[in-house]
Amino acid sequence: MNIHLPCSEFLLQFSTSGQPKLPRFPGSAWRGALGHALKRTVCVVRDTPCARCMLFRSCAYPYIFETPPLPDAEKMRLYNAAPHPFVIAVDTPSSGTSWSLGLTLFGKGHNCLPYLIHALDKAGEHGIGKTREIFRLQEVRQRDLRTSWADEWKEIYLPGQPLIAADPRTPDCPPAPAAVKVTLRTPLRLRRHDALVTPRTFRFGDLFTALLRRISMLTYFHTETPLETDFAGMVRRADAVEISGSDLTWWDWSRYSSRQQTEMQMGGLLGSFWIDGSVLTDFWPYLWLGQWTHAGKAATMGLGRYQLAAASLPRNADPGSACTLQPHG
Repeated sequence: MNIHLPCSEFLLQFSTSGQPKLPRFPGSAWRGALGHALKRTVCVVRDTPCARCMLFRSCAYPYIFETPPLPDAEKMRLYNAAPHPFVIAVDTPSSGTSWSLGLTLFGKGHNCLPYLIHALDKAGEHGIGKTREIFRLQEVRQRDLRTSWADEWKEIYLPGQPLIAADPRTPDCPPAPAAVKVTLRTPLRLRRHDALVTPRTFRFGDLFTALLRRISMLTYFHTETPLETDFAGMVRRADAVEISGSDLTWWDWSRYSSRQQTEMQMGGLLGSFWIDGSVLTDFWPYLWLGQWTHAGKAATMGLGRYQLAAASLPRNADPGSACTLQPHG
């Protein structure tokens, strides 16, 4: 595996006074609250746009939320910001008063961990969403990324105690199983030739192309070892990979962006699809790593999140299921 993208994955456990009334995919609410809290935490030059501040390239807030490309960057020179070095993932509550918030940092983004934990703590106290639901931080755990398919976590922080976190590392990649089930846990919004990819038109190459681009950008801007591979060749080969079945549906929803002051369409694919593991030799390390990076639109706020599992290929599988339209979330 020639991908070097150190990651660190955390689970922040919050308590609430009841059942919070948040949308089904509340990552955007948490991301917005985190941005405001982080800026209040680290900004020492008030009422000055970040781009005009002399601390622009040394402050945690613009690095995390605006992520300016370096002046001599060869990639994304026409863009104002590079991919952000974090991802938020909100899990369903384990009980009515306990909520888990996932946070993954990439490369140099790990250095901002103390600021982000503090900011998420303050964001929860200030209230999340339109109804200002209160969340109180109870503990932070870090995942052991050396355990492949396992799910092992270690407590690294309690409020008022020192933070003791392990260094980031590229997640260990196990061998590909004979067959793989890919479950989309949050809407995956992809485009091919400026057209939205639907359940009927979805191909493995759509996901892989977006994933390859995202991983390449994250390594370029947030590590010292940019990804080097035959990008065009891999995309061509991925386009030829056939899925062995799917039960994908379309989840249609939108959110209001206070920053852009407009309604944003965020709908995407949900459900599962299956792939024969024997055709994944070249793509498996990227597919495995993508569980941390996510793919597609709004990956930072938790969209495009998927999970891999060893599985048997479905019998008489429909290679492209009918599009099912779900209500707004």
